[in-house]
Amino acid sequence: MQDESSVSIKTMEKFNSECPFCQVNAIAQLVMKQTPNFRLVADHAPLIEGHLLIIPKQHYTCYGDVPAALDDELFEIKQEVERFFKLTYVNPVYWEHGIFHQTVFHAHLHCFPIGPLTYANKQPGRGQLVDRQEKIRDWHQEKGEYFYLGDSQHGWIFPPEADDYNFIVKNELGPMVTAHSTYKQWRLSQERQIEGKPLIASVMHKWQEFQQNR
Repeated sequence: MQDESSVSIKTMEKFNSECPFCQVNAIAQLVMKQTPNFRLVADHAPLIEGHLLIIPKQHYTCYGDVPAALDDELFEIKQEVERFFKLTYVNPVYWEHGIFHQTVFHAHLHCFPIGPLTYANKQPGRGQLVDRQEKIRDWHQEKGEYFYLGDSQHGWIFPPEADDYNFIVKNELGPMVTAHSTYKQWRLSQERQIEGKPLIASVMHKWQEFQQNR
């Protein structure tokens, strides 16, 4: 793991003292990997084993706000997560609230080993296909808030509308998470924090083995 003291001053320029993801000590025990501009973190209240977050070190509100200069680095860490998931679990699915329904207003991409997606615009006009980060930035600059669902092959961006959000959570993301969980109903974050401790320990152990065997 990269030492925090080696992080460049430039990387720390965008910092919010009130943001839990900017407070390194708050998430230090959950950090699995660091690159110059990102951290791969085990979610502190995992929905399932393998629930990870990719978090930029700088304080960006969402991935639509993250500059193009970091796209290659983001792609590389997503590729590593994909290799880990395929070897240890199943294909990845990525989920981002994009400010809409966020609880922490610092960009973070949820990674779940529940893929691949079967979603293919099941309802006309529901979601826009995106194939690169540039299109997420374009949406954010032109339209503002969004939420995002994707896997290794495809991605969809949606407007911040409750109907679209509820449809995706109820018909796509929710059933896929449930299919890979021993719990069949929604649990509060506080419950997941307690029940998720062995899940976090397991995924971190498996990640260490994955790194050692590369």
